[in-house]
Amino acid sequence: MTIYALSTGPGISGIAIIRVSGENTKNVIKLLTNAAVPKSRVATLRKFNKINTSELIDEGIVLWFPGPESYTGEDMAEFHIHGSKAVIEALHSSISRIDNCRLAEPGEFTKLAFQNGKINLLKAESIADLISAETEIQRQQAIKIMNGKSAAKFNELREKLLKILSHVEAKIDFPDDDLPEDILKNIKKSSSEVLLDIKKILEDEKVGERIREGFKIAIIGPTNAGKSSLMNHLSNRDVAIVSETAGTTRDVIETHLSIDGYPVVVSDTAGIRESKNEIEKKGIKLALDKAQDADLKLIVIDAKNPDFKGIFSELIDENAILVVNKSDLLSKNLNPEIINLDHVLISVKNNLNLDVLILKIKDKLKNKFITSNDILITRGRHRHHLQQSLDYLKNFEEKNHVEDFDKAAEDLRLATKHLGMIVGKVDVEEILGSIFNDFCIGK
Repeated sequence: MTIYALSTGPGISGIAIIRVSGENTKNVIKLLTNAAVPKSRVATLRKFNKINTSELIDEGIVLWFPGPESYTGEDMAEFHIHGSKAVIEALHSSISRIDNCRLAEPGEFTKLAFQNGKINLLKAESIADLISAETEIQRQQAIKIMNGKSAAKFNELREKLLKILSHVEAKIDFPDDDLPEDILKNIKKSSSEVLLDIKKILEDEKVGERIREGFKIAIIGPTNAGKSSLMNHLSNRDVAIVSETAGTTRDVIETHLSIDGYPVVVSDTAGIRESKNEIEKKGIKLALDKAQDADLKLIVIDAKNPDFKGIFSELIDENAILVVNKSDLLSKNLNPEIINLDHVLISVKNNLNLDVLILKIKDKLKNKFITSNDILITRGRHRHHLQQSLDYLKNFEEKNHVEDFDKAAEDLRLATKHLGMIVGKVDVEEILGSIFNDFCIGK
């Protein structure tokens, strides 16, 4: 099957690129251009016609990449055309009429690149991250992963485990042969080294995920405290509906921002109060869930009616800022209970002290994007497999200590498998290869 799709963004543009990949790519070029396939990797000017007619669609550049030396590892072509909706649709329509050609699914070109061994799974994910990067720090992280340092580290750890496993397998298969003492010592030493390496990678304060997904800020507080107004101010646009009526916000509203180049996701939540309304109660539950999940909580209360009891006082911790809004309505000193707490007195309506609040947010932000680790975990999938690998390694060390080699080997296999799944590589044949190389079995 041959796939095709628009690879540039939709909409009016000077240039659009349609990518084609598969065994029928040569035929697509010939039918669209009524000419021979151009030299590989040479930009060639051609007229593109509707299939089976001489009607001209557009004139542009065709690039031919014969497989396996292409992005997908298959025969591939790119058609560089003018970026109008009509031209793109006409070319798509013509390609769809060619036998065994269909529109590509999302990410299918990169999926083919992975399946054909052109890239590993980490690089495939980093390509997606680079495309969706909105801030400089996200771009830098995606490039860092694309450069392969993380993949190389995970592969290195996996190779160490494969080596250990080959020694353990040899002990199981040849119980009567005494393994050299230094090999038995190396099993313990190497597994401990890998275990410590994985622990170190996992102790990263989730910086990689925070960079990729955004630093989560939840705006919470009682009804009518000005949470939605604060959200709109931080966003510099009307994201949330603002009303004098208490309980206007029923669901969680999110907006993505860049604060000093740091990616931030701000959530405006439903006002927390006693309610019998089922929809409002669900909104309040969502608000509390967001507070639990947030990297930073902005607890917004009304200066004139500072409702700061129960749940709000419980939410104050090092990852929270108490924001006292509507200071313009304050006719007397703040409640002593509030004064004694670290807080910021603001007025969103009169734009008072909002710069102070933003500085406080920045202070909280800057320390959350610092890590001493070179290897970053950018997705929950990576963290899950690393944690699983760590758990199986711990089991292996316990069983290996009591020389329960059969069960220890299974734990080691599973630890190796989970490390391999991060980069998308799992191959039991490598274990056999390592045994033969190291022990020359059958000599």
